[in-house]
Amino acid sequence: MVDVFEEVEEQIRVDRYKALAQRLLPWVAGALVLALLAALGVWGYQTWQERKAAQASETYAAALEAFSQQDLAKAGTLWGDVAKTGTPGYRALALMQQGGLKATENKTAEAVALYDQAAEIAPNDLIGDMARLKSALALLDTAPVTEMSKRLTPLTEEGRPYRAQAREALAFAKLMGGDAAGARGDFVVLSLLADAPDSTRERARAAMELIDSGSAASVAAAVKAAPAVPPASPAPQAPTP
Repeated sequence: MVDVFEEVEEQIRVDRYKALAQRLLPWVAGALVLALLAALGVWGYQTWQERKAAQASETYAAALEAFSQQDLAKAGTLWGDVAKTGTPGYRALALMQQGGLKATENKTAEAVALYDQAAEIAPNDLIGDMARLKSALALLDTAPVTEMSKRLTPLTEEGRPYRAQAREALAFAKLMGGDAAGARGDFVVLSLLADAPDSTRERARAAMELIDSGSAASVAAAVKAAPAVPPASPAPQAPTP
């Protein structure tokens, strides 16, 4: 009799497990399907991004080639295409190139707008801060010190990629705004900044000497020639997933 009861209990357990499995099977199958769809979606998105980056790279390179041949109209059109459809990095670089074209036409407001747009969509500080620095330098001759300080001070913080160039531009902005003491303080820091380019430190020491000699006006006149040349745009990176 004991064996009979055990067999009956075992059969009941088996039936319960089967019923439970039947209830869970649709959910398990659904979860597997969702996981498969998610994996396919990720793969598809990565493939699309790679193709998009490759296309942007080709168009950007074609624009550079046109620019080197002085075909500015074609270069501007190609960079415009990249700015609209490329990946964030290429879009930011293309917008900066468009801003440079506007700057050569003395269309400062349009150039600044393009630089600011590039900074907003840049994928990292290396590109974003370059756009912000270019935007500030475009305004160096006309914007008040408060505006320049607002734009440049964040770029001078530790770890920012162009902090030496930003501090130099801010020093010249202060000097042009009549704050010779504040400018000299920035030049002192620049002259001692270990990661500043040698040319930047040399200009800082020369500016300090001119300020000390009372020739600050001549330093201000050199603004257009010294910090007005922003760092070169980084070469486009190979497309990555």
